[in-house]
Amino acid sequence: MSLTEPDLGARLLARARAAIEHALELGPAPAPDPDLAERGATFVTLTRNGQLRGCIGSLKPHRALADDVVANAQAAALRDPRFTALTVDEWPDIRVEVSLLGRAEFLDARSEAEVIAQLRPGEDGVIFFNGCQQATFLPQVWAQLPDPRDFLAELKKKAGLSPDYWSSAVMVATYPVRKWREDDA
Repeated sequence: MSLTEPDLGARLLARARAAIEHALELGPAPAPDPDLAERGATFVTLTRNGQLRGCIGSLKPHRALADDVVANAQAAALRDPRFTALTVDEWPDIRVEVSLLGRAEFLDARSEAEVIAQLRPGEDGVIFFNGCQQATFLPQVWAQLPDPRDFLAELKKKAGLSPDYWSSAVMVATYPVRKWREDDA
């Protein structure tokens, strides 16, 4: 990808916004973008008046970056199971954030204490795996949960487990994120 960091962020944000406008029947579908043809994994986060309004994404790059951000933007707006579908009336108050995920790496840890010791608050996105159960938090969640023990407990709850759950089957991976928010553009 030959785009500069600010250009990449501006392109992804514009594409996410256009995708949602198209889904809300407020504008045309985003045009193809050959500069975003390589595979990428994104999360699109929507906020309204500073509160979460939707967040959906991909943990692995499985489609072109241009397509991934469109699909995740529309899903965050219309299909996040925690919220009702976004309405046209809400749209003017929505702020869009796009996170581009780097490659996830499994932690070499055999206990919860070893996992907690390796987490880097404010830096790591974290994926918690326990068999078929999994959950992730983007690094941005550290702002609400700065203590690694609390962060991991809430991640376990998100995966449908009790906050004190631990098993030898648990695996934890971390990933870096590059993010852009409309307010920063």
